[in-house]
Amino acid sequence: MAEFTLAGLRVVHQVAVAGSFTRAAEVLGYTQSAVSRQVAAMEAAAGAPVFDRRRRGVALTPAGQVLVRRATEILAGMEATELELASLRDRLAGRLAIGAYPTAAMALVPRAMAQVTSGHPGLAVVLEDASTPALLRRLRTGRLDVAVIGVGHGLPDYDLSELRQTAVLQGDLLVVVPDTHRFAGHERITVQDLAQEHWIAGDGAAGEPQFGAWPTLSDPHIAHTARGWSTRLGLVAAGLGITVIPDLVLPALPAGVRAVAVMDSNWPGRATVVVTRPHPSAQAQAMVKALQGQAAVLHNT
Repeated sequence: MAEFTLAGLRVVHQVAVAGSFTRAAEVLGYTQSAVSRQVAAMEAAAGAPVFDRRRRGVALTPAGQVLVRRATEILAGMEATELELASLRDRLAGRLAIGAYPTAAMALVPRAMAQVTSGHPGLAVVLEDASTPALLRRLRTGRLDVAVIGVGHGLPDYDLSELRQTAVLQGDLLVVVPDTHRFAGHERITVQDLAQEHWIAGDGAAGEPQFGAWPTLSDPHIAHTARGWSTRLGLVAAGLGITVIPDLVLPALPAGVRAVAVMDSNWPGRATVVVTRPHPSAQAQAMVKALQGQAAVLHNT
């Protein structure tokens, strides 16, 4: 008597998603004849046709709809089981707390978190975004395992004594303009070009570093201030001014704005640094490695 199998259910599910035996075979890496045999076996187990074969693909029969619904539940359960078992074998389990300054939390850190958690399903990673002074306080008191901070020109000389530092990205600044702005089609502009612009600046608590106008520009006109990056970029998209961003934010820019480089020999740049306590755990070391890898990817895009 024919029986249902995981391999057969997986094939049936993929055929239903792909809409044809041919496309399902390509996704699964099977031959089309192997897909046909698996489907035939599942139809024998179901006692009814699963697919209505048509000239341009397939459609589910009523029996097929039932089978695919159940197959989806079974396959999801098996995936959860595999992840749970993997977590028992994985020495990088438990909880890891990472903190980042807000612009690093927009693209760099989430990508590193996804890399680490996909490789170590037993590790739960939580993220806090805050200013660098707050991150360093939390790291020293044990609330964080890893902190991603910015250092360099125009920023305070933070006390990093007795902490382990790993530079992951030597960054640059860009200006963001509306996509209707006269600079939107330019690859590079000069500081002099920015002299008459209206600026959207950051607004935070006292002592927290903020992005203002271009750092070497004299007497800039600040038109608006906003605490969150989504608000700042929304104001830019509406044509109410331009703003400054670090280049690692590029992958997270919304529609309606363009980033433009600025030629400025007086701007030495800043760096993104990962900080841990002197003897980081294996979990923290895995996150530092992931941050280095993702920073390299962002730098090359």
